[in-house]
Amino acid sequence: MRRNYEVYIDGRRLTIVGTPEGKVDRATVERQEVPHPADVFDRVQQWQRKAGPGSLEIITPDAEEAWERFCSHYRFVPAAGGCVTDEHLRLLAIHRLGVWDLPKGKVDPGEPVDAAAVREVHEECGLQRVDLLERLCDTWHTYPRDGELHLKRTDWYLMRASSSQPLIAQAEEGITGIEWLDAAGIAELKKGTYPSLLVVIAAWERAIHRLA
Repeated sequence: MRRNYEVYIDGRRLTIVGTPEGKVDRATVERQEVPHPADVFDRVQQWQRKAGPGSLEIITPDAEEAWERFCSHYRFVPAAGGCVTDEHLRLLAIHRLGVWDLPKGKVDPGEPVDAAAVREVHEECGLQRVDLLERLCDTWHTYPRDGELHLKRTDWYLMRASSSQPLIAQAEEGITGIEWLDAAGIAELKKGTYPSLLVVIAAWERAIHRLA
């Protein structure tokens, strides 16, 4: 049974846990004990409205129930993305809306999640030959749209493709550039990408060490 739940809200990390895991840096993480899982969503809203540490850790006796109650306030949106690696163990990144990102998008109704990840890589990057290797991790984030709160889960997959293939940016999705990033490029990406994406890159780095 899963014990810890992590979601990003406006770029800030919320973690719901059953028991605390060691000390936290009070300058960057606010830790709150919430005895009743039903109160978690209200606590999160209070945290959103105030300035303070970039992360919130909520400790509650039943983290699973607290997570389910939290999710009930949102419309669930499934998505999938790819960490595409070439023959030089570089990572394929896209530049979208002024931020370095990885190819990803919503899962169509009835579509397998892994197939959606490959499709998004095809559509956003123009790659025609992509090998799906393994699932890496998932990330969660919230966003408002049309007066409704959404909770998006993105499943991330490790893929392999040859860099000899042409790259074609999907302009209608706001993509203005695509590059194969080496270690230096990935270090730059980490400085300016979305906080939730750092989790994905860390999972990718662990995976490629097995491929090297």
